[in-house]
Amino acid sequence: MASNNRCAGSDGTPKLEERPCPVCGEEVEVFLRKGRICEESICPKCGYKFEIQPEPVIVPREVPDKAE
Repeated sequence: MASNNRCAGSDGTPKLEERPCPVCGEEVEVFLRKGRICEESICPKCGYKFEIQPEPVIVPREVPDKAE
């Protein structure tokens, strides 16, 4: 599998882990960073696609101005 720039980060190299396919149970190698899938992987047995799990983005909420 090719390296993916989205996986690179200050916390180090992505971790390769085997996970069972939720459809057929076949073990599939996936790349993880901070516990999230950082590169798409496809089950060789049934074709299920493990998709990239982006990190959540925290957006500050706007507080309306108090009208007096």
